[in-house]
Amino acid sequence: MNTFGTKFRLTTYGESHGLAVGGIIDGCPSGIRLDLDAIKTDLARRRQGALRQEEDEIEWLSGLKDGVTLGTPIAFTIRNKNTRSEDYDQLVDCYRPGHADYTYQQKYSIRDHRGGGRASARETVVRVVAGAIAKQIIAPIEIQAFSEGERLKVKGETNEPLSDTFGGVVSCRITGLPAGVGEPIFDKLNAHLAFAMMSIPSAIGFEMGAGFKAAEMMGSEYIDRWKGERSKVKGETEEIQPFTSHLSPLTLTNHCGGVQGGISNGMPVEFRVAFHPVPTLPQPVECLTADGGLRTLQISGRHDRYQVPRAAVVVEAMAALVMADFLL
Repeated sequence: MNTFGTKFRLTTYGESHGLAVGGIIDGCPSGIRLDLDAIKTDLARRRQGALRQEEDEIEWLSGLKDGVTLGTPIAFTIRNKNTRSEDYDQLVDCYRPGHADYTYQQKYSIRDHRGGGRASARETVVRVVAGAIAKQIIAPIEIQAFSEGERLKVKGETNEPLSDTFGGVVSCRITGLPAGVGEPIFDKLNAHLAFAMMSIPSAIGFEMGAGFKAAEMMGSEYIDRWKGERSKVKGETEEIQPFTSHLSPLTLTNHCGGVQGGISNGMPVEFRVAFHPVPTLPQPVECLTADGGLRTLQISGRHDRYQVPRAAVVVEAMAALVMADFLL
């Protein structure tokens, strides 16, 4: 599937070294004056530190008039102008380890070997545009993501050449979301967030709140106790004063990550996404050939050693798409 969302839907298209990548947004309300500079800012965050620098100029094809949404599908395209497809000639009949080369070939019996084709992270530039629009729809809900563990910088302090790649973790926090967002059972808010995050290239793990650490906690440690004042009622009997939805924060801790029973509880929605290391190594690797053999290749092309800081804005974008879909 190339479409994400139900009420607020994004369909993406394009390959890494094709003429363009782009998207169609359906379900955007009318009458919203978009801050186009804010969209450009998010695109610049995604480009930060990338070896392949694209201009990422957006061509708006439909759905806007003088920067105001019409309520009709918003279509846009972004031209690929800085490709060096010849760098991938050696991969026509070879499959890199850790990539989608082999699985795409097995599924479709054909693939675009240039830069990873459709499986490339180049596709995420479309998500960032759509996510930036979604953020403006759901304001004043604030979504902030940041990368943890700048391991590349730590390694780089030795001034030794790097011959490997790295992964890391992106944390995300959503504030301003009221209680009651999400559906029980199969359309849980946390389930949709997990689905969205695991669709990002290189995403390998997802956890809400305390996450996997919760499995090591006792129940008395894990539960998020209500925050409130006690009052004595009728003699010696003590009761908790009723709480109302405007109380913030509602609980003393947030081990559940702001979601209980698949529904937001008014606390910040907090989650983390783990990203595996970049699979294209700056060293010779054995690749599988189309005839079932092995061939040692030094993969050419421009490949980042550490992609996690750039992934933070993509995490924000996907979170915004989920929020817009639920709130609409």
